[in-house]
Amino acid sequence: MPRNNVDKLSSPSIETQGSQNNLQSILGYVVPTEHIELPSGGKFYPPEHPLHNKTDIEIKYLSAKELDILTSKSLLKKGVAVERMLQSIIVDKNVKVEELLIGDKNALIVAARVGTYGGDYEVELGCEICGEAFEHNFNLSEVDSKNIIGEDELEFTENGTFFIALPKTEVKVECRLLTSKDEKLLEERAKKKQKMGLPDTALTDQYKSFIVSLNGVSERGLVDEFVDVMPAGDLHFLSKEYERIRPDLDLGQSCICTHCGGDNQVNVPFTANFFWPE
Repeated sequence: MPRNNVDKLSSPSIETQGSQNNLQSILGYVVPTEHIELPSGGKFYPPEHPLHNKTDIEIKYLSAKELDILTSKSLLKKGVAVERMLQSIIVDKNVKVEELLIGDKNALIVAARVGTYGGDYEVELGCEICGEAFEHNFNLSEVDSKNIIGEDELEFTENGTFFIALPKTEVKVECRLLTSKDEKLLEERAKKKQKMGLPDTALTDQYKSFIVSLNGVSERGLVDEFVDVMPAGDLHFLSKEYERIRPDLDLGQSCICTHCGGDNQVNVPFTANFFWPE
């Protein structure tokens, strides 16, 4: 629920005519904020992280400042406009967007969009059944967190990492959740390999990024070598378990094709008009 964050704002007086006018002192205006539930519940952050064991995060509503960020040609070209916007609306400046878990970042993106333009989000989709294009209006207000794995189902370390036991090799894999920074590094690595004409190793690169140790051994060379020779059955199991555990929003919605009546199960797409609706 939105809250007026009175305690975090002061009301300095205007000392001289040439002083910069303070909006709050002139109009009694208080910047409204709201608390957004974190899909992770803060469980997967290390103790030194400001969101460790925090169930929510406080953000401001978007203002003209954030809309300027979202429409900045230079920031859009660099692909950092959304991240800069999120950093601007987070109240606790100790929280860095690049250190957010991907699911928590997604929750902030959706909340910022709903708070600015409302829950209606119209997108053109391609029907998986008849192949025709049709318009669908997603209701972002109905998006909720997917089921969070209980602490009794998972063995955590004090650093927010967790363990998955592989069925074939019986190796105990220590894993961490990927952050926004990790996601960007993986994307950059994939683009670089494509540009250089190297084989696509996006899947194994992702495994190598989230595996911390194997049976207590954390030496990176050994971890990377194990991933390269891991049996396919273990790879499949690890991938499924990681996705099952990974906290995020449940972005799947039913979309009925207006041409054939087919039911398409589609994840809410973050298209170009997500923050720039026509």
